[in-house]
Amino acid sequence: MFLQENTQISQDMPSQMVMVELATSYWISRALYAAAKLGIADLLKDGPKSCDHLACSTGTHAGSLYRLMRGLASVGIFALDEQECFTLTPLATYLQSDAPNSIRAFAISFGEEHYRAWGDIIHSIQTGDSAFQNLYGMPVFQYYAQNPQAGKTFDEAMTSVSATDKTEINGEYDFSSIRKLVDVGGGRGSFIASILKANPTIEGILFDQPSVIEGAKSVLEAEGVSKRCELVAGSFFESVPSGGDAYILKYVIHLLDDERAIAILKNCHRAMVENGKLLLVERIIPPGNEPFWGKFLDIHMLIAISGGRERTKMEYEALFEASGFKLSKIITTKSNVSVIEGIRL
Repeated sequence: MFLQENTQISQDMPSQMVMVELATSYWISRALYAAAKLGIADLLKDGPKSCDHLACSTGTHAGSLYRLMRGLASVGIFALDEQECFTLTPLATYLQSDAPNSIRAFAISFGEEHYRAWGDIIHSIQTGDSAFQNLYGMPVFQYYAQNPQAGKTFDEAMTSVSATDKTEINGEYDFSSIRKLVDVGGGRGSFIASILKANPTIEGILFDQPSVIEGAKSVLEAEGVSKRCELVAGSFFESVPSGGDAYILKYVIHLLDDERAIAILKNCHRAMVENGKLLLVERIIPPGNEPFWGKFLDIHMLIAISGGRERTKMEYEALFEASGFKLSKIITTKSNVSVIEGIRL
């Protein structure tokens, strides 16, 4: 919202100043990271607080914290009242740890390791390789495996930002004709659980690596769908469970180059029943100069994930054709996440 409003304001500004604002736009993200890391929104959930109170609670310098909060208030994140106390705004509530759809973990995770990797963006542009791996000496998911606290924050970030996606996907795509749904690379099961809860006639299979599947049972039990969802561990590069009439992959293919993506999709093709469906949940890059957050997410994939990329409709059509599918339907949600449906040929 702020960026849209700021763009409207900037239309009356000299072009040079528009470029200055764009060049320094990371100042806002860094200030947002600091507020998230310090837990400021949690301290304000019971009402306005003075900056002295906030500084005492966070172990920070009161004058410096005031300057941080004043800056964030100027873009709609927090507000300063007439008593010189800071309060939550609708945007700031998303920085609370326990708020629905909180982005606190996201702001922290992407303000630490991923932010540092963006500092090495020239490496990725010059070589086509991951700046994250160049900086940390290992791929991103290996890094998280070796740094559990950072990995936990990243997992929380992905879970929180995908909560809205689950609601919108279930509202926009009709799963009712599916009898057995296989969630390939489905993590700990929150996504397939949401589908099974909304569609009581569907049976599910959750498939992921053994270390991930171990944590899925409690999630499915908590959601009340464990009796309708089989847990299977393995590697989707080798094979996937057979017998499903629909296979869904959410945010899996954008992590992979074409060769590895096609290998997984071919495994799905071999495993599914005749006339089965392939469902990919991804963002589709629009053509031309149309503004789209996914175009910058694509740059992030270049920087952070070796081989990762966001794709256009034509690129998904090519992946489907190479894997034995025909792209039959695209349903786009309000958050610009699409369900890309393919039919087995």
